[in-house]
Amino acid sequence: MSYQSIAQEVLKNVGGSDNVQSLGHCATRLRFTLKDDTKADEEKIKHIKGIVGCVNKGGQFQVIVGNDVTFVYNELLPLLNSDKIVGVLPEDEVKKPIVSRVLDVISGSMFPIVPAIAGGGMIKALLAILAAFGLITKSTSTYQVLNFMGDAPFYFLPVLLGVSASKKFNVNPYIGGSLGAMLISPTFTSMVAAAKEAKTAITLFGINIPFVNYASSVVPILLSIWLLSFVEPKVTKWMPKQVRMVLVPMIEFLIVAPITFWLLGPIGNWLGVGLGAIVNILDQIAGWLIPTLVGAFTPILVMAGMHYGLIPLGINQLATMGVDMIAGPGMLVSNIAQGGANLAASLKLKNAEKKTLAVSCAVEAICGITEPALYGISLPYRKPLIAAMVGGACGGFFLGIMHIGRFVQVPPSIFALPSYIPSDGSLKVMMFAAIACVISFVVAFVCELVLGVSETEK
Repeated sequence: MSYQSIAQEVLKNVGGSDNVQSLGHCATRLRFTLKDDTKADEEKIKHIKGIVGCVNKGGQFQVIVGNDVTFVYNELLPLLNSDKIVGVLPEDEVKKPIVSRVLDVISGSMFPIVPAIAGGGMIKALLAILAAFGLITKSTSTYQVLNFMGDAPFYFLPVLLGVSASKKFNVNPYIGGSLGAMLISPTFTSMVAAAKEAKTAITLFGINIPFVNYASSVVPILLSIWLLSFVEPKVTKWMPKQVRMVLVPMIEFLIVAPITFWLLGPIGNWLGVGLGAIVNILDQIAGWLIPTLVGAFTPILVMAGMHYGLIPLGINQLATMGVDMIAGPGMLVSNIAQGGANLAASLKLKNAEKKTLAVSCAVEAICGITEPALYGISLPYRKPLIAAMVGGACGGFFLGIMHIGRFVQVPPSIFALPSYIPSDGSLKVMMFAAIACVISFVVAFVCELVLGVSETEK
């Protein structure tokens, strides 16, 4: 079936163009926000050739396509109005549970910028390898240029999130990006540094601005765009059309930016610092707990479309502590375990087509794309899913007791191992991360061989 045919069938079975509020996509999924979820026929969508499955979680109707998702997405674009190709918060969103709304905002804001963060992270990982083996030195301009190239998406995260969150809240993305830029303006950063040194205050309209570094932050800009979503419609409605273009942005900046600097930004920063402190305490009391749970339950989070909710937590910890022990480690071993379970399933399956599919899914899972493995093999046959969760838990437990974390934000795959090289170039942490991957793969593989798989269970 052609990508065009797949797109047409998917659109028809989600209720047609009139039922689509917004559409986006991530690495493997089409992410619809539908006006009426009940109009979507999940069973028919699941049986479309080229579609792996679908889930309706976190305020989004997600159609799992796999690595060809961008091709299907591009065929859907001409079938929809242009105003639907941005994240839009539906008018009836308030009817959804608060957890669903929060997860919808986080995932809808994060997944468009993941490629930029991943690209920068992989440059940092490559530099770590080159430096560790003495192929490049930190004093060279080549290293320094590549280093700031890798840092840029992470440092300017408030700008990227300002744009993507604005699309999610259906406000001007360039206003949102500008608000993010204000938070990390070099002038503001210099003012904070100078005021700290001189022990003086920074005031705006006579009100003190707390000293906060917003580089690489997540929560402050999300809160700022949330406020913008209330301000922009009211100001636009009130403002005469003749002066709307110039006066509306000015008023938005004069309202949203001060409140962000006075209140929302510091609150977001305190939440991030507080979360980091809680994780640090848990790490001291039971360091094995978080990576074990993430390693075990990442497949469930993926099925629910909630795995993007872990990314801001990891980014926050990288920004506040310099190491991510929440998202990256557990998700890494979980993906590797999916590969081990699917490879073992290929040895147990009798159907030749399914055997080939299982091998392909195993390779993709090890490379960081788990949806084909999850929806093609693990979930339909159940026992590979159990094996993958056991393997992920074992690998996560090892990472936890060894206090292993990653130092840059990259997609959790076998190629992410260099992200476990610290700034001093030591290979010890990466070695332990590699051992955890081996543990998760072997345990999942052996568990699946023992559990077996019956093709009548599908």
